[in-house]
Amino acid sequence: MIIKVRVIPNSKRNEVVSRVGSILRIKVAAPAVEGEANEELCGFLSDFFGIKRSMIFLRKGERGREKTIEIVGRPDQKFNEILDTIP
Repeated sequence: MIIKVRVIPNSKRNEVVSRVGSILRIKVAAPAVEGEANEELCGFLSDFFGIKRSMIFLRKGERGREKTIEIVGRPDQKFNEILDTIP
């Protein structure tokens, strides 16, 4: 499954803010320095979806706020059910 994410670094806590079309807006507590926000994002997504960190790959957008994330090893339907709960 591929998801698009817009990251907001340096936030007070990690949280999914909203969903704009097919893009998730996610706040992460880590700064956007030396990949810290990317690692924090992947760790947060693993907790959010209830999967192992090793199932999440950053495919595009390593240095930008817009990122493409690939999640492997689970049916897309399960993730879509979780994503549908986001306003």
